[in-house]
Amino acid sequence: MTSPATGPVAQQIAARLTAALAPSKLDVINDSAKHRGHMGDDGSGESHFTVVIESAAFTGKSRLERQRLVNRALGDLMTERVHAMAIRATAPEEA
Repeated sequence: MTSPATGPVAQQIAARLTAALAPSKLDVINDSAKHRGHMGDDGSGESHFTVVIESAAFTGKSRLERQRLVNRALGDLMTERVHAMAIRATAPEEA
């Protein structure tokens, strides 16, 4: 089950993760309002996120390997649009 992402950056995050990792669960949470006025706040309202993702692609992978898979799937969004992202990545059997 995937929750709808709002805003263009959140939608791109959801689309890229869905295409690359075929998640069984995906939540893209915009945390930007909590960081308004702090370093990395670009004023767009879409600079800080939490991603909660469950995917079979994470089975047998370490926490670091899972984060690398997410970052690879997001590509240039991580360097050009997103200042900070918390990632909670699990395999289905861990639920």
